[in-house]
Amino acid sequence: MSSSVSSFGTPARSGRPDARGTESRGTGSRGTVRGTRPRFGFGLVGPRRDKHSVALDQLDALALPVGDDGMVIGVDAENRPAVLGINRPVPYDVTLIGGLWTAQVLALRAAATGARVAVETGRAQAWTALAQAAGGGQPCIALHDVGRVPPQGASAGSPVVVVRDCGMRPPRGRVVSAPWQSVVTLLPYLSPVAPRLLEKSSLVGVQRVSPDEAAQIGRIMSLPRHEYEALSTLADGVTLWCTQSDRQFVMTQATDAETGLLGCARRMD
Repeated sequence: MSSSVSSFGTPARSGRPDARGTESRGTGSRGTVRGTRPRFGFGLVGPRRDKHSVALDQLDALALPVGDDGMVIGVDAENRPAVLGINRPVPYDVTLIGGLWTAQVLALRAAATGARVAVETGRAQAWTALAQAAGGGQPCIALHDVGRVPPQGASAGSPVVVVRDCGMRPPRGRVVSAPWQSVVTLLPYLSPVAPRLLEKSSLVGVQRVSPDEAAQIGRIMSLPRHEYEALSTLADGVTLWCTQSDRQFVMTQATDAETGLLGCARRMD
């Protein structure tokens, strides 16, 4: 396999047609370099070096460990970073059946990626300290009463994450997912509205639930039996993130700053 680098430019024309109807062209110098013919439109002839080749069985040695783009939500079973791409050019809905602690960690990390976070909540007192501490004084996390979230004006340069902490039966939101505007809905338990939310969500997170709730979630999300049975035994901070075709258990580990602000991981509030 060989590689070379070329520099392409815009043809440079100077002068006007002469009496013979031809056009003189410039190369950025006096025309030629030691008898070398000018390369019109490509600049002067640069230095020549030998090409480099690599045997096919050596290509893997050139691989770089490049991961996904997004925010780190924890580590997987092999202790590798688990990344969630929350800022997307398409509508993206996430439903988390879990605790407030995990939702707040997600909000902080979404803000760290440059997103504006709008929290729709009926318990503003639980979010006030976080909103004041986030962003180093910049208003990157805003709190709104239930049903009072204004249009956010999301764009590629200013993505938005709406966190809906509206209890067991969240009303239909005025602000819905849109390009560059994701919506994360927090449910403390599997409520009557949960099946509808799970079915329309792009991503579902499930923390520790009762065995009956685990079985119902398993039917909705088409989980293998050993996976949905594990949902009733998960430790605090562990979440099963899943779609209809993919699943991954993730342990969310708080940073020192997050622990100082939110405390240790917990499922119950």
